[in-house]
Amino acid sequence: MESVQTFILILILALGPGTQSENPGFVVRITQKGLDYARQQGMIALQKELWKIQLPDFSGSYHVDVIGNVHYSFHSLVIRNVQLPGSQVSLLPNVGLKVTISGAFIQLGGQWKVRYAFISNDGDFDLKVEGISISVGLSLGSDAIGRPTVSPSDCSCHIADIDVHFSGSFGWLINLFHDSIESGLRSALEDKICPSVIDSINSQLEPLLQTLPVTAKIDKVAAIDYSLMGRPTVTADYVDAQLKGEFFELSHRSTPPFSPPPLSLPDDHDLMVYFGASEYLFNSAGFVYQSAGALVFNVTDDMIPKDFSIRLNTSAFGALIPQISKMYPDMLMKLQISSPTSPSLNIVPGNLTISPVLHIQAYAILPNSSLVPLFLLELTTQALVKVAMNVGRIQGHLELSKIQIELKHSDVGPFSVSLLNMAVNYYVSNILLPRVNDILQKGYPFPLLDHIQLSDVVIKPYQHFLLFGANVHYG
Repeated sequence: MESVQTFILILILALGPGTQSENPGFVVRITQKGLDYARQQGMIALQKELWKIQLPDFSGSYHVDVIGNVHYSFHSLVIRNVQLPGSQVSLLPNVGLKVTISGAFIQLGGQWKVRYAFISNDGDFDLKVEGISISVGLSLGSDAIGRPTVSPSDCSCHIADIDVHFSGSFGWLINLFHDSIESGLRSALEDKICPSVIDSINSQLEPLLQTLPVTAKIDKVAAIDYSLMGRPTVTADYVDAQLKGEFFELSHRSTPPFSPPPLSLPDDHDLMVYFGASEYLFNSAGFVYQSAGALVFNVTDDMIPKDFSIRLNTSAFGALIPQISKMYPDMLMKLQISSPTSPSLNIVPGNLTISPVLHIQAYAILPNSSLVPLFLLELTTQALVKVAMNVGRIQGHLELSKIQIELKHSDVGPFSVSLLNMAVNYYVSNILLPRVNDILQKGYPFPLLDHIQLSDVVIKPYQHFLLFGANVHYG
């Protein structure tokens, strides 16, 4: 049953109760335009659902002058047409959502039977129900693990007009007490509509909500915590929801030694949804991978293109640092590149930069495959960060703009690091950087329900966060 579940699908990208004492790492905003799209999709599904309403048979009696008591019954009631021409979803500041449907139309058909004295007769009837109005209040919440919940806070239904046409030779008789018949049919319909809507919310929506990734596993090292932090902020124009937005290590979770900065989205309303991804989200990733020892890359000679003149062996490096070839002649080398501190992304209006510090430990590989340390370099780098969105994932790409080299330690005696500039720049730019960009190209997933697709995506950096705006398609 997809009526209300589809209709609410986009509304509950991330909503929950309570208050938060810390800043979020991720914020979701649903605008009125997004709510209107959800309403349109929901009305299509709800219209199909109303076709399935099963009305009970009902009977009664009515006194007619001269004739006496007439017993009647109506059965085999079938819905033949449903129209929902007018609907609206409204934001109730600090309360929740209100869905209203007006001017709805339902056409039914069935059979009737009357009996008085020893005479009975039957026939068909056609019922047109017009001016149906439905109002449903929605409370937004979260479960114990921070996944969104939606529950009906109230529901009401009113029918403005009913018109019944009876066929058969005794149809004129039923017309004598059609007001009573119409009242019974009105009551039967009104009693069925709200329970149908409420049952849809309570029993059919939950499986869809379970598809929201409260925890999104990235790889064998890390995952993202996308659990709800607190009650959404409901205004007259949008709903804001705060998510934890934090990477954590799968084997050992620890809190990063820094806190999320304040994150306040601009008042944009042109698109259906907006996402604010804090610096904290990305920097918690750097903290996790550095703490787990995952920011270590090894470079060996077989990774160097054949056309590059400075091979990764002691003979080639001996031309730059003679003592290396003298101490370890004709041996292969290995470079171990690591980050002694977690890299930190800096987001400012119009620009994203990252300035990781890298250590390059050079080794000679002895004939028995053991490693002998040669020297340790420290690289201070800066890179421009390009961000894109693809299939619901944040993707990154680095472009190096600066590398500064310093000799931290030498096991082969003093030498000038300027001699290594070309080789180090080549290894970092052509070996290390492509490997990092391959990882960043895989991206991080957004917290989206199944079957939600984003289009018309715009990305804009603000102070300490990235703003993603998009329209939504369900299907």
